[in-house]
Amino acid sequence: MANCHLVILKKPYLDAILSGKKKVESRFSKSRRNFLNSIKAGDLLFLKQSSGPVCATARIEKAKLFENLTAKKILEIKQQFNSLICGDEDFWQSALDCRFATLVKLTDVKRIEPVRINKKDWRAWVVLTEKENFGLLNRK
Repeated sequence: MANCHLVILKKPYLDAILSGKKKVESRFSKSRRNFLNSIKAGDLLFLKQSSGPVCATARIEKAKLFENLTAKKILEIKQQFNSLICGDEDFWQSALDCRFATLVKLTDVKRIEPVRINKKDWRAWVVLTEKENFGLLNRK
C-alpha cells in the first residue's frame, strides 16, 4: 500500500518542480531520518510551499538512499544528479558535511487547488498517518 507524505519546499524549488525542470527532490542530513524507511515507489506526495499552502501532488517513481557520505561522495552526487536536483552552490555547500541523502525521482506532478493547513513544527517531510494528516488524506 502506498504511503502519503507532506513535503515542504522553498519557493524556487517548488516552482522548478511545477515547471518540470526539477525532477528529483533531495534531502541531505547529518543523521538518519525516520521518514527514510517509509519512502517507496508509488507513494503520494503533497507538495507545500514553505510558509504557504499545499499546492501540488506528485508520485515517487523511485527513491535512493545514500549512507555514510563523505564530501567526495556528495560532490559525485552533485555531478551525476544536479541537472535533475537543480541545487545552487549554497545548497551543495550546505550538504557537504551530511552523512545521509535521499533522492526521490518525481512523476505525475499535478497542481491542485491551494490548501492551507495548520502545521506549526519545523519538519520538512512528514509521513502522513490517520492520526496526523492535516486533512489531506481525504483529498487523494
